[in-house]
Amino acid sequence: MALPLVGLFFFRLYENQLIRQTEAELIAQGAALGAIYAQEVRDAGIPAEKLGATMPADSASGPNSPYRPIEPRLDLASDRVLATRPAATAAIVDPAFAAVGARLSGILAETQKTTLAGFRLLDAKGVVIAGREEVGLSLGAVGEVRAALAGRYASALRQRISDEPPPSLYSVSRGTRVRVFVALPVAVDGKIAGVVYLSRTPNNIVKHLYGERGKVVLAAIAILGGTLLIGLIFLRTVSRPIYALMERTKRIAAGDREAIIPLDHHGTREMAALSDAFLDMAEKLHARSDSIQTFATHVSHELKSPLTAIQGAAELLRDSGSAMDEAERRRFSNNIVTDAGRLNLLVRRLLDLARAENLAPSGESTSVGAALALLPAEDRLAVRVEAGGDIGLRISAENAAIVLANLIDNSARHGATLVSITAASTDGKAIVQLSDDGAGISPSNRARIFEPFFTTRRDSGGTGMGLGIVLALLKAHDGTIRLVDSERGTRFEIILPAA
Repeated sequence: MALPLVGLFFFRLYENQLIRQTEAELIAQGAALGAIYAQEVRDAGIPAEKLGATMPADSASGPNSPYRPIEPRLDLASDRVLATRPAATAAIVDPAFAAVGARLSGILAETQKTTLAGFRLLDAKGVVIAGREEVGLSLGAVGEVRAALAGRYASALRQRISDEPPPSLYSVSRGTRVRVFVALPVAVDGKIAGVVYLSRTPNNIVKHLYGERGKVVLAAIAILGGTLLIGLIFLRTVSRPIYALMERTKRIAAGDREAIIPLDHHGTREMAALSDAFLDMAEKLHARSDSIQTFATHVSHELKSPLTAIQGAAELLRDSGSAMDEAERRRFSNNIVTDAGRLNLLVRRLLDLARAENLAPSGESTSVGAALALLPAEDRLAVRVEAGGDIGLRISAENAAIVLANLIDNSARHGATLVSITAASTDGKAIVQLSDDGAGISPSNRARIFEPFFTTRRDSGGTGMGLGIVLALLKAHDGTIRLVDSERGTRFEIILPAA
């Protein structure tokens, strides 16, 4: 977006530089002609009373300095372009100045052939005494001439009227419709002896660029080549990886798991990070989908068994209840009650698991001792804190109590009489170990204990959801749990962020 503005700004600067260059050339030519004119006035012996105003002191160069430089001052951006120059008016020419003008007319004509500038040599009253046209007429009413007659250098930009229509390309340049006018005062013995009035159309920027067309073509080729190079780099580093990732997205959405592999070409570090994050998300979503499918299968299986038993017992009571004795009817009724109770327990445990998996960390903290204090007294076994009971854990006391209650209940149901708890803190992590003296876990079951619905005591009411709830609660608090080797019983190791 900035490139065209920068180009336009450069265009204006370059065009203004051409205006300044034209003004500087006119100043140099006018200074040379002014020196010749001053010498002619001296040689002609024109008296001082025929000269004009006193030349003002030049404060810039100092009274004793032999140099009086004139710097170009026109600015195409800030100076107003004036109307065309006013027409000359009738006037009376002083014969002494007319004679000087006649002698210099040849010099002006020859100079104009080379410089292409317009020259007017004016006397001390602003009357044209030399030039191709308007000799004998007065230009004293022109603004820049009036300033020069007062002893001040003046320049102006005026509208240019051409006899020929400009080419269409010239419409892009403001500088093609102006003409530079310069008026230099000529001093003799401290008084104004006349004015050198010059004008010229500045060099056109389009024409100048055409003169430098070889360099312009090379610059255009360089810009085009740079643009193509940027395009190729963009295509390889951004567009191609994006399209590849889009194609992978479609394949993954269609169920193609082989598409979950890194891209062949990433282009940039950011694109590589985006691709890795996307593929990791896709892999986790697929794993989550598999987990939900497996979980749904387990749930339907676990709920189907008691439902089938309830349905069978109810049908028997409906169809053959009148033929059964009281003991048989009570047995079937007890089966219905037992299986309904198991269904109720499964539903409650499923709700507990769902809450644990969707739990957001509360930012609270507690300790092992504080969590155990929330549990009711345990009659089946003893619970003893060996060390670290006051170490802070970044988990709420309520959730920590749920974790400990499930683990202690598991130990009690597997014949343990003592649960020992130790806690330690290192590198911002709190490590809690729970050991019991129960029957332990067989090697064949060690890898499955955290699977939902896996239990070895289904006949006694086990749902296989306890350790799943523990794992979900700990994950929600950036924690982990694992089974570690022990010489006797079972030992779990919990790692949580330390408070």
